[in-house]
Amino acid sequence: MRVATFTVGGERRVGRVDDIDGTVSPFDIPAGDADTGVAALISRNGLLPGTLSPIRLDRVTLDAPIPRPRRNIFCVGKNYHEHAHEFSRSGFDTSNSDGAVPKHPIIFSKVPETVIAPAAEVIIDPAVSTSIDYEAELAVIIGKGGRAIARENALEHVWGYTIVNDVTARDLQSRHDQWLVAKSQDTFCPMGPFAVTRDEIDLADTPIRCYVNGDLRQSSNTRYLIFDIPTIIATISAGVTLRAGDIIATGPPAGVGIGFDPPRFLKAGDVVRVEIEGIGVLENAVQEIRH
Repeated sequence: MRVATFTVGGERRVGRVDDIDGTVSPFDIPAGDADTGVAALISRNGLLPGTLSPIRLDRVTLDAPIPRPRRNIFCVGKNYHEHAHEFSRSGFDTSNSDGAVPKHPIIFSKVPETVIAPAAEVIIDPAVSTSIDYEAELAVIIGKGGRAIARENALEHVWGYTIVNDVTARDLQSRHDQWLVAKSQDTFCPMGPFAVTRDEIDLADTPIRCYVNGDLRQSSNTRYLIFDIPTIIATISAGVTLRAGDIIATGPPAGVGIGFDPPRFLKAGDVVRVEIEGIGVLENAVQEIRH
């Protein structure tokens, strides 16, 4: 099932998407619940409400699937081999892992306020950072919480997946060692355009691509993850209780801006397009604050 969180007539709704008809059918849930996006469905423990009359997708404004997560987004660093090596060579790597490829998952987070909708602008502030990078990533949406989740049972805790662009201020990442500030600048987590249930994605073969101004930068497949999703869930939940609605970004493939010589950082007017087969296309333009 493909689900959209959207605004129509000044009201936020959540609905089932029909790709063939190009429509979205709102679920019959209270408007207050719909403000939480896909989380409103997850909280119903698999009991889907009925749907109302379909609306053409071109008549709605898409929001992020979970417009404001209730806590930080969990993120994984250096989780594709080629990216681990490009990051290690870049001079921006402060992860202190033993070698380019980590032996254990590197976990950090982004604050909830970073999340923006498809087509919303990524805002860069040159007074704060001049080294803004893109990172196309598959994101996991937790459907059933838990602590000490065994790897072999981990996918039972997944509701589904979406796309995130883990925008990063590389100079801040290098300066502060810890990555929270660099990853948590306002607007630094575009998300969407849709969320899909876990049965829609083959984790052994899902292509991920990222374009900047039409130029293909990242092109890989989830089969090349260093630490797969069950391992990531087991690692985080070993001592941290995961909650329904939590989001985990699984890491970017090679081809980010710092992987080039010289680096190709984002600037005002750029358009970043992330494609993950089975989910859709997340596209956001970059704009600059003018002081």
